[in-house]
Amino acid sequence: MFIAAFPPVWGVLSWAGRHHKSDDMDLLEDDQPGRNEPEYTVSEISGAVKRTIEGEFGRVRIKGEVGRVMIARSGHVYLDLKDDRAVLASIIWKGQAAKLAVQPEEGMEVVAIGKLTTFPGQSKYQMVIEDIRPAGVGALMAMLEKRKKALEAEGLFDPARKKPIPYLPEIIGVVTSPQGAVIRDILHRLRDRFPRKVLIWPVAVQGEGCAPQVTAAIEGFNAMTPGGALPRPDLIIVARGGGSIEDLWGFNEESVARAAAASDIPLISAVGHETDTTLIDYVSDIRAPTPTAAAEIAVPVRLDLLAGVDSYGARMAQALSGAVSARKQRLADLSRALPRAGELTQIARQRYDIAGSRLDTSLKAGTAAKRLAFEKAAAPLRPSILARQGDRMQARLDQIAGRLDIALDRRAERSRAKFDRIAAGLTTKGIARNLSSERDRLSRTTRAASQVAGAQVRAWRDHLEKLDRLRETLGYQATLERGYAVVWDGDTVVTDSKAAKKATMLEVQFKDARIPVGAAAKAAPKPKPPKSGQPSLFDD
Repeated sequence: MFIAAFPPVWGVLSWAGRHHKSDDMDLLEDDQPGRNEPEYTVSEISGAVKRTIEGEFGRVRIKGEVGRVMIARSGHVYLDLKDDRAVLASIIWKGQAAKLAVQPEEGMEVVAIGKLTTFPGQSKYQMVIEDIRPAGVGALMAMLEKRKKALEAEGLFDPARKKPIPYLPEIIGVVTSPQGAVIRDILHRLRDRFPRKVLIWPVAVQGEGCAPQVTAAIEGFNAMTPGGALPRPDLIIVARGGGSIEDLWGFNEESVARAAAASDIPLISAVGHETDTTLIDYVSDIRAPTPTAAAEIAVPVRLDLLAGVDSYGARMAQALSGAVSARKQRLADLSRALPRAGELTQIARQRYDIAGSRLDTSLKAGTAAKRLAFEKAAAPLRPSILARQGDRMQARLDQIAGRLDIALDRRAERSRAKFDRIAAGLTTKGIARNLSSERDRLSRTTRAASQVAGAQVRAWRDHLEKLDRLRETLGYQATLERGYAVVWDGDTVVTDSKAAKKATMLEVQFKDARIPVGAAAKAAPKPKPPKSGQPSLFDD
């Protein structure tokens, strides 16, 4: 762990004060009487601290554990470096983060190289990291184990998702370095076993560019069109020679593992020696211990196939010859058990002779029977019989014709009588009679409608009168006629004694008139006498 000792705060301030006095004296105000401390602005003191820290720690190398890691939208990476007693805020700028060989992960032991600076906006110091690497093989293995568990939890190592390797691929895509011995070994072994078309995607097999280039190569092979100008391979081999864990680390990156798992083309991983294991070995469809072994897995031995074909041909010819011989012998055995051809047809020939001898007699008897049946059928067809039959039919036809004339005459007479009746109705007298009949019918209909309308009007009038009588019965005037009275205070009805005491002018309404009471009665004018024939309260 790199440990740096910082000068005391007063030492920093004193150094900053001396610096300002020597460079820019007008920034300092005159000391107040009785005070000898220099006076600074917040920006001045922040700048002084920043210059001090960057001057003392221009470039440092710090070992620690990665704490919180946060990638901003801008692409900058913010993280904490910590140990058991302190935490150092750090930042990796976007351009530098893309160049890192290893991306920082929480819990990783790393060695960070960069410079210390301050951030005045939050009054804190931080480290700007230029490069970051795992702190030894143990840190790399811990990070590898963490990635392995995460990918395994997602099911990327599941054997059920692995694709079978084609038996004899037409085109093989190889992802490796074009300068190394690996590609020569693969091509040499393919040429010895079974020559195939090979597409080489050159990549860096170690260093910072390894992981992105290998990922792009796998995705590029999958993006090719089958049967196109540059045909898509039927099998992919990702190969690299042996090396240290740092040299092979590009094949442990998560992007490479995910690209291999997502490949639609079967993929063979051949990274390192037999004892070397990387993440791509777990997600690939099959792992080869060496690149040469990958070529052996990819294709069979052509000579072995030819020998096998020759062996199969010889066995097929032998089996065919044996089968033909066996069937020939079986045919001979069966033919010996069969009777002679003449014996097979003797019975049929005898039946033919018997049938031939009976044919003449049968033809004569059949002809005689047919002649007799013809004569029986022709007997009723003599000319005399046909003449009598024709006379009967003629007589019946004459009878039907006579009845038809009579029927036609009767039908014509009925139609003529109906026509005469209709024609008579179309004369002037007939039309006048029809008009008179319709006029009488209209008069009767009008009278009936008038009677119905009158009855309806009378019913409505009776109902209205009943409603009016009900209104008068339920109105307060009818109540007054039964001996009750209404007390008024102007236009307001007085219903209790309190309201009567407060009233200024009371009037009592009877069924025939309203009269004032109390003081209002003395001041009120004498009411006019009622008209003749009407009773009045003021009559003697």
